[in-house]
Amino acid sequence: MLRRLYDWTMGLAARPDAMLALFIVAFVESSFFPIPPDVLIIPMVLAARSRWARIALVGAAGSVLGALFGYWIGAAFMDTIGHAILATYGKEGQFATLAARFEAWGAWAVLFAGLTPFPFKVITLFSGAVALPLPLFILTTMIARAGRFLLVAWLLYRFGAPIRDFIERRLGLMFALFLTALLGGFYVVKFL
Repeated sequence: MLRRLYDWTMGLAARPDAMLALFIVAFVESSFFPIPPDVLIIPMVLAARSRWARIALVGAAGSVLGALFGYWIGAAFMDTIGHAILATYGKEGQFATLAARFEAWGAWAVLFAGLTPFPFKVITLFSGAVALPLPLFILTTMIARAGRFLLVAWLLYRFGAPIRDFIERRLGLMFALFLTALLGGFYVVKFL
């Protein structure tokens, strides 16, 4: 089953509308969706290595715009929508504590979450809820998301064939590592 899912994702990555799908996934991941855009970036770059920078920048653009949407949710609807999203991550009862921590770290938290598997939408919501200055939020988000996606895409471009072969031969291991990183990010959010 894992092989069929991998082959399906690789096929999707080669389709003409793959860039739009990537943009949408990156947008919703930054505001409320739990699956990171890497699930499309990786196979898209492996399918079309020469387009690595464009793929990364489309993902970054979608992510930054989605982060702005998450910021708006946090600023305007934290009491309703924002708390429902935080409840998904087990953080609804700790809002005051987390908000105080976030105010102390601000842009550094945005940078950290944007570069790692940490669920970015939690940070975008808090940024809006605590009124992190919008220009600082936008700049930090652009640096973090473009940096992360460009690095991943460049590594795949630079080492594409061996990495693709490695992934395909060790598909189960790669899936387990990806899930571990994803779940680790959720664990950090739950127990911070």
